[in-house]
Amino acid sequence: MIRLAFGTLRRHRGVYLGTFVAALLAIALLASGGLLLASVLTARPPADRFAAATVVVAGPHEVSITTTQQKKKDKVKTKVKTEQLTGAPALPAGLADRLKTLPSVTAVVADAAFPVRVSALDGRAVRGTEGAPVIGHGWVSAPLTPYTLRSGRAPRPGEVVVDAELARRAGDTVVITTRTGTRQFRVVGVAAPAGRDALPAQGAVFLADAEVAAVSGTAGPTALAVVAAPGADHAALVAAVRKVAGDAGVAGDAGVFTGDERARADLPGALPDYIAPISIFGFVLGLTGFAAVFVLTGTVTLGVRQRLRELALLRAVGATPRQLRRLLGYESVLLSAVASLGGAPLGIVLAEAVAARFRQLGVVPAQFEVRVQGYVLVAAAVAGMLVTLAGARLAARRAVRIAPTQALTETATAPTGALLPRLLIAAVTTAGAITLLALVPLDGPLGMGMSFVATALLLSAVAALGPLLVRLLTGPLSRILGAGSAAGWLAGLVTRAERRRVAAVAVPLVLMFAVNAVMLLNSALVADLTEAEQAARTAPATAQLSAPAGLSLPDARRLAATDGVAGAAITVPTRVVVAQGGKPQDYAAQGMLTTGTESALDLAVREGTLGGPGTLAASAYLARQYDWRIGDRVPVWLADGHQVPLRLSAVYDRARGFGDLVLDADVVAAHDPAGLVGVVAVRYSGGVPDGLADVPGLRIAPTVAAAPGGDVSEQQGGWELMMIISLGFTAIAVVNTFAIATTSRRREYAGLRLAGATPGQLHRLAGREALITVAVGLALGMIVTSVVVGTFSAAQDGHARVIVDIPTYLAMLIGVGGLGLLAGALPIRLVVGRRSLPTSGT
Repeated sequence: MIRLAFGTLRRHRGVYLGTFVAALLAIALLASGGLLLASVLTARPPADRFAAATVVVAGPHEVSITTTQQKKKDKVKTKVKTEQLTGAPALPAGLADRLKTLPSVTAVVADAAFPVRVSALDGRAVRGTEGAPVIGHGWVSAPLTPYTLRSGRAPRPGEVVVDAELARRAGDTVVITTRTGTRQFRVVGVAAPAGRDALPAQGAVFLADAEVAAVSGTAGPTALAVVAAPGADHAALVAAVRKVAGDAGVAGDAGVFTGDERARADLPGALPDYIAPISIFGFVLGLTGFAAVFVLTGTVTLGVRQRLRELALLRAVGATPRQLRRLLGYESVLLSAVASLGGAPLGIVLAEAVAARFRQLGVVPAQFEVRVQGYVLVAAAVAGMLVTLAGARLAARRAVRIAPTQALTETATAPTGALLPRLLIAAVTTAGAITLLALVPLDGPLGMGMSFVATALLLSAVAALGPLLVRLLTGPLSRILGAGSAAGWLAGLVTRAERRRVAAVAVPLVLMFAVNAVMLLNSALVADLTEAEQAARTAPATAQLSAPAGLSLPDARRLAATDGVAGAAITVPTRVVVAQGGKPQDYAAQGMLTTGTESALDLAVREGTLGGPGTLAASAYLARQYDWRIGDRVPVWLADGHQVPLRLSAVYDRARGFGDLVLDADVVAAHDPAGLVGVVAVRYSGGVPDGLADVPGLRIAPTVAAAPGGDVSEQQGGWELMMIISLGFTAIAVVNTFAIATTSRRREYAGLRLAGATPGQLHRLAGREALITVAVGLALGMIVTSVVVGTFSAAQDGHARVIVDIPTYLAMLIGVGGLGLLAGALPIRLVVGRRSLPTSGT
């Protein structure tokens, strides 16, 4: 059977070339997506700030909520949900002294780490290697890495020591901005870790220890490094440190780090963030898997259908259906195994290209590297084989039941049937899509992802009902598009008679159009709505103030108090955590402070009033999700993990590009290690007040909404990658299916040539068939797109739009339609040459 499989693969190279290419690309895409996801899941900090320490104690860097549920009389189910924080709390006073008393401890070094903005005297922002953030420390903690002086001396008040990378860019004097204000420091020394100029993930600035509290605004150290004597019992020391830390209120196992885990004790803002890339690469892998199943199954099915006459001949000479199923299974496994030999290396190349693009977009840290892991490549190859085998098995279910007598006919037709399973699959997937579109809040952070899932479910329904839907559409479309010529009339007859072949070619077009149109149109709609909300939100302001090196809240207050400023709104971006049902979730938020008699920011408050200290305002989406009411007490975890109950005082509408929560700016600045002002919206009449115009380095932009950042830019990068994947993969699938369908009709075209048809007439016939097929595919794609985009649009602002962006919609129609017509016209010119007269053989 294996020898026969090899023989049929060699004989039908043309038919199987398309399947081979589809399998090769599917395995490559699965491998690339798997490598990217595995790389972010296993990524570790590129350097250890505490490499010279034995044990490190740090406060909790995440919010953990434990829930218990009584399952049976004697069984209790416990769940622990966590959410990462963006800051770190200060450790309890006196903990360092208690740790020093432990046996074998030679030193306990406190590290008060805090983010800083560094700029040169000319206003240039200075960052670490590859744009890494800069972290401030007290000089006493320099030996923990260890940093050693290359030149200069230790800092005194008003002085700093910087790493060698910053020293080359900053000059002799630096301006440092933190949440407590802006100060100038003289550079008196250059320090660096052994063998390098700086840590790869963070720049370092060391201050005099006496100045750390005033500059950073922290109440104490964020980490304590324990240095043990040589030969100390490591296990006993760790156990003792955990007990002391636990007695002081620091979570034992979660707050004590040894070995490679020491890097996790560093300030969260100093570590590369891989949370967002995990979700993006996971979604990319899901999209790739769906497209691979969709395309490979269709391509394999079409390839099997082209061999119906051969299968009938094998049945005529005694082959059983089981033997034919085994034959087709062996062929598919052999084909995909050969494809994996090229697909796996291609997947590595694609993963490297995607990682480079994402580093450029800032979606992944600059230090992110693709780790080639053999098990991922093997899993991708096995997945490709299984999908190809499944496609062959599905196609074989009807094909092997072909009557042996059909071997003597000019054409062979697979037995019909399997209508009930198709209807059942279509009903289930359609119901799933309707449920998602109706019940999931599409105006929230899950909206874009769920719209894609709904699209995938509807596309599965289209694939299941392909022949039925094509039958409904080919009737009117073939009569309209086939009118006016004999070739068109014949093309209409052929497409109406061969609806399964039309469905096999049209379904990849539906996939190509619907997936990409939904992503493009929904992304465009969100961008337009965000821009409109930003413009409306900032409309009351005359100008927006910002500084390249950042503004502290005290500096922003002084700007807002400038003579001539009638009103100001100061915003401090942060992230906070709220919980519902035992599940913590972090959200983008703003600390806000308003001054003056006139409003400079309009959030479109629909209920309540924006309050001050002790209050909270929420977006309409979040209030609806958590079922909050005005006056409710909402527990909120701030950036450093400090929990505070706040009273909900207002619900607002204009949250896009801004944040879902508004808190008091002083509270945010006190508990966010960064705590810098994002923008100051000011309102004045006439020209720019002199007090603002005279501030060096201040940027004054007349009522211009800031570009979306953070989650928005990460999502845009993810959608860009997914569109490239789906466009490229499905484009090749479209070409493949047209090529397979055309080459399998050699006998038919040969018969027409022998009957007197000219090559030009056959070209026109194939072109008109391609036109009808493309029209069917586009019509189905437009239906799916209209359902999803219309529902998504209505969820955003209550207005259902089918065509969100006319130029984008037309570009998709022209691009997909043009590709389909080209893919349908080219193969016939290779099969039927201008001067050729084909024979009637196979």
